[in-house]
Amino acid sequence: MGHAQERVSLADLGGVGDGVTSNTEAIAKAIAKLDKLGGGSLVIPEGIWLTGPVVLKDRIDLHLERGAVLLFSPDKREYLKDGSVRPCISASKRHDVSITGEGIIDGNGEWWRPVKRGKVSDVEWADYQRMGGTVTEDGKLWYAFDLKHRENIADDAKKQEKMRTHLVRFTDCKGVTVRGVTLLNAPKFHLVPQRCTDVLIEDVTVRCPWNAQNGDGIDIMASKNVVIRRCTVDVGDDGICLKAGGGAKGLADGPCENVLVEYNTVYHAHGGFVIGSDFAGGMKDITVRHNTFCGTDTGLRFKSAPERGGRCENIRISDILMTDIRGEAIVFETTYADRPAGYEDNVAPETENYLPDFRDIVIERVTCQGARIGVKAQGRLSMIHDIVVKDATIFYTETERAIDDPAMIRFENVRFLTY
Repeated sequence: MGHAQERVSLADLGGVGDGVTSNTEAIAKAIAKLDKLGGGSLVIPEGIWLTGPVVLKDRIDLHLERGAVLLFSPDKREYLKDGSVRPCISASKRHDVSITGEGIIDGNGEWWRPVKRGKVSDVEWADYQRMGGTVTEDGKLWYAFDLKHRENIADDAKKQEKMRTHLVRFTDCKGVTVRGVTLLNAPKFHLVPQRCTDVLIEDVTVRCPWNAQNGDGIDIMASKNVVIRRCTVDVGDDGICLKAGGGAKGLADGPCENVLVEYNTVYHAHGGFVIGSDFAGGMKDITVRHNTFCGTDTGLRFKSAPERGGRCENIRISDILMTDIRGEAIVFETTYADRPAGYEDNVAPETENYLPDFRDIVIERVTCQGARIGVKAQGRLSMIHDIVVKDATIFYTETERAIDDPAMIRFENVRFLTY
């Protein structure tokens, strides 16, 4: 970045990259020093640099050299501040902040996340038991609570589970760049720009286990002028996801607007490209093109429910390639309900407030080699309408279309093929 004139190395400022020495204070001092100089680059050299939360300031570039691992402490107490839990890396109300380089940012998420027994092998389940932790009475869920070597930060497992934090979160910032780095194993979501303007996310790799609870990759929330380009995502929940808040607060925060998502590859995710579930603030002027989804649960996923929904305007999706899609190639869902671990019986509210309005969406030149269901749309016509799918080839194995009302989606030159 042009403003990052000063460069300081963490190794020269008292940091120790041995994987066991805490660098929380050394990093904070380095950022304070750069802040006084008007900004610059904090270089994390090769090594394993253990740290607690990192807070970026104006014109600061956090630069990880190849071979650098910024490893976030599994001690949950380090993240507590005024009763809430801070993200691993954050910036709030800042401008011109960046994370760059070829290194790895590891959130140590296994010390935070709950694990569903049905999603892991016997070998993996035994590994979790060795960490200690708490298994529910029915044996279906393991919580990272009462771990052998770690203290709790809440008085019960469910309460602590709700305190999980994001790996990287930018809030109300202008001028955000994340380039080149690998984001690994978040306690919850990996990369979350919220109410930000002018965001570039480029050549970033995002990874966590396929079964990581709420392990979203890139979640853009109510942000404007965003580019997500040439990223590789392989995660436990939604891959590249746009949200704009639920209810009155979402409406006040405004839309996701002027977003370009191109040349990305998503391997595992609940959805390759996703809108929702919360977007009361709306979705406006979104372009999604030249993306590849290999092995995601769904390809293009539009999900919402009453109290969460808003209006879509000018959404153009083109040149999408998909292979081995577990569920639907394209799906619209308007009865979505959050079902965190331990809350499987949650259902969507039945009100007439903040209804989803999926409209003005054109999806063209889609090639899908293998999905269980081609296209699915569930809900009322008032929530899903004026949608065009054209010039596509979809090979499905079970169901061609499962659409509640034929007026929801217009198909032009779409081939549905099966065995």
